[in-house]
Amino acid sequence: MCTATTYKTKDFYFGRTLDYDFSYGESVVITPRSFLIPLRYSEAIKSHYAIIGMATVIDGFPLYFEGINDKGLGVAGLNFVHNAHYNHEKSSSKTNIAQFEFIPYILSKAKNVEEAIELIDNLNIMDTPFSSKLPCAELHYLIADSNRAITVEFVKDGTRIYENPVGVLTNNPPFDKQLFNLNNYRRLTHKDIPNTFGEVELEQYSRGMGAMGLPGDLSSQSRFVRVAFVKLNSLSKDDEKSSVSQFFHILNSVDQQRGCCEVKEGEFEITLYTSCYNTNRGIMYYTTYDNHQISSVDMHHENLDSDELVVYQLVRDEKINYQN
Repeated sequence: MCTATTYKTKDFYFGRTLDYDFSYGESVVITPRSFLIPLRYSEAIKSHYAIIGMATVIDGFPLYFEGINDKGLGVAGLNFVHNAHYNHEKSSSKTNIAQFEFIPYILSKAKNVEEAIELIDNLNIMDTPFSSKLPCAELHYLIADSNRAITVEFVKDGTRIYENPVGVLTNNPPFDKQLFNLNNYRRLTHKDIPNTFGEVELEQYSRGMGAMGLPGDLSSQSRFVRVAFVKLNSLSKDDEKSSVSQFFHILNSVDQQRGCCEVKEGEFEITLYTSCYNTNRGIMYYTTYDNHQISSVDMHHENLDSDELVVYQLVRDEKINYQN
C-alpha cells in the first residue's frame, strides 16, 4: 500500500511512500533525453524529456514507481488491486502501450497535466507483462504539475480521469469514493473548538481536540483522510530546506512501522522509502526505512542529453549524528 501527495510553497513538490513487504531493488534512476525507450507495440522513443525517479532497472529498462520530468510534471503509480483493468486486444485507432510503459511514456512526452490528458485519451493500455516473473501491476495514478492534479484509473468501464482537488492518492476504493468520504470529516479543524454538546460544561483538556476523529489506522481509506488533512493544514517557510522538511512530515503521518501490518506470518508491510521531488528544480529527495537522513539527487548535475541511464543505489543504512 502507498500514499502520494503534492505540496506547494515557492516551488512545487511531489512524492510518495512505497509501502510493501519486500523490496524490488529500487534505485534512483535518471533517464536522459537521448536514452532509447523501447516500446512493445510502438516505435521506440528516441528523443524526449529527461526523467528522474525511483525505478527498478531490468534488462536495461527503467520500471518506474514514480518520477518527474525536466518540465515539472510528476506521475506516481499506486496499488489498485482488483479494480485496475487493462486491455488484451490491440486497438487500431489508439496508441497501444504496455501497462509498465505508462509512466515513462507520459513523462517522456507531456510537459504538464493538460498534455498528459491528451496523451491518455489516445492510449490503449495493454495487459502485457514485462516478463513471466513480473506480471502486470494493478495501479492507478496521481499526475500533477504546479497548477493541477488528476487521478487516472483504468477500469473495466474504460479510462476515468478525475480532478484531484486535494492532491492526494492512496489505494482502494476508487478515487471518487475516497474523495466523497472526506465529507464525513468536514468538521475536523486545526483550531480549538467550542462545546456544542449541549447544556453541559465540558472541558477542553488537551490541545489538538479539533482533530478528534481523524483516523489513525493504516487502511488506505484512513491514510487518504489523514494525509489530506495534514497536507491541507500544513504550513512552512518557502525556502528549500523548510519545504522539503515539511513534505516529509506530511508523509510521515502515514508511515508504516514493521510489526503493525502483517501480510503473512512473520512478514510485515513497511514504508520501504519516502520520496519528495522539487519539480521546479529537478531534485529528488528520499529516505528509507532504515535511514531517516534525507538524501538527494539533482538531475541537472548529470548530462541530461546522454543516451545512458544514470543509476544511484539507495543509502539504506541509518546515519546517526553522534554529538559526543
